[in-house]
Amino acid sequence: MTAATQLKQTYAEYLAEEDKARERHDFIRGEVFAMSGGTPEHSLLAAASVGELRTALRGRPCVVFESNMRLRNASADFSCYPDASVVCGPVAKAPDDELAIANPVLVIEVLSDSTEAYDRGTKNFEYRAFPSVKEIVFVSQKKQAIEVHRRNADGQFVIQDYGAGSTIEFASVGVKISISELYRDLVQYRAQSAS
Repeated sequence: MTAATQLKQTYAEYLAEEDKARERHDFIRGEVFAMSGGTPEHSLLAAASVGELRTALRGRPCVVFESNMRLRNASADFSCYPDASVVCGPVAKAPDDELAIANPVLVIEVLSDSTEAYDRGTKNFEYRAFPSVKEIVFVSQKKQAIEVHRRNADGQFVIQDYGAGSTIEFASVGVKISISELYRDLVQYRAQSAS
């Protein structure tokens, strides 16, 4: 994300520009933020997240979306592109954006040096405002570490950390995924890049 690129727009103006844009933008109550491209490590972890979830959810009434799917919370006037998201049951389109989904239960962000503060701060806050969101997941590029923010029965978010060698539980969709499997391609990429 480039913090310098902030313009005040209506959501309709944002959509008109987004249709023509080469890069994606987040929208927060009239402010538009250009999102920077990712590293190979970021791409590998985002792809692994989508792939592992898709495999684990096969045969269930859930669909996994990758980073080109826009999320929209019209009541909070927020729209963004997480690295991965999951909807279980019918997909609800945003009332003011037919290309955006409004009911994710799980969202995943792969952390980067340039976006970590934004993802953990502003985006985390905005994701929590989606009534449907049950889990927000932050995936580290630096080490095998996953942080899951899970909504409890009282509506509060509780944080659970998973490290190397553990199995992540995505309670919102009823699946468990091995961290070593999620990071497998990244480990291989780093080994090949080092030689």
